[in-house]
Amino acid sequence: MNKSTALFARAGSTIHVRKLNKSYRVGEARFRALTDVSCSIARGRVSIIQGPSGCGKTTLMNILGGVDSPDSGAVEVEGAGQIDRKDERALASYRLTEVGFVFQSFNLIPGLTALDNLQLPLTVAGMKAAPRQARGLALLDLVGMRGKANKRPDELSGGEQQRVAIALALVNDPPFILADEPTGNLDSANTAIVIDLLASLAHDFGKTILITTHDPLVGERGDSIFKMRDGAIHEVQVKNAQA
Repeated sequence: MNKSTALFARAGSTIHVRKLNKSYRVGEARFRALTDVSCSIARGRVSIIQGPSGCGKTTLMNILGGVDSPDSGAVEVEGAGQIDRKDERALASYRLTEVGFVFQSFNLIPGLTALDNLQLPLTVAGMKAAPRQARGLALLDLVGMRGKANKRPDELSGGEQQRVAIALALVNDPPFILADEPTGNLDSANTAIVIDLLASLAHDFGKTILITTHDPLVGERGDSIFKMRDGAIHEVQVKNAQA
């Protein structure tokens, strides 16, 4: 992947998580999703959250992405402040400008081409036709999909759709990319392509990349690995220390 200062003006944000707690009511009982979770997620690195289903991975990701709020604790995002104190309007702005989301299910609009999927949020943001098309094509080129710019999602393989989805997550140049089980629907070859892509965004462009996964092959690519169980981080591995 070639570096491009034109595509990305903003490097990643370091995120500090302090004593997060979250519970949900399930019938007459309460389910404790997170218990005193604390960690730091560094910019320019690939951080991995591993753990079994129900351990709290997705709840933590939703809070970091401004989709959910903790019962207590704090999330401090460099450049965005303490997001757990923001109101819904401020959180909507945070989700739009600071975070790019990548999901297992791709989340592309079926009736639009790959290029049109990328241009839609730029249209909403008020960007004129020529620059939004140029940015869309440049991002597709970045993820190796420029040749499929005019294909709809149903004309693309799962791996190709996920690469377009990553380009879509990058369209507003967010510092922070949240990828929730991004390879869950992919074979091993496409998994390698997608993880190479996400790793390059961290190491070549300085983005903050956080990935949840069950896949040990994905976990091996992390610079830092947070292992969760029963709503808590019980082990941290730092494989590649920052210079």
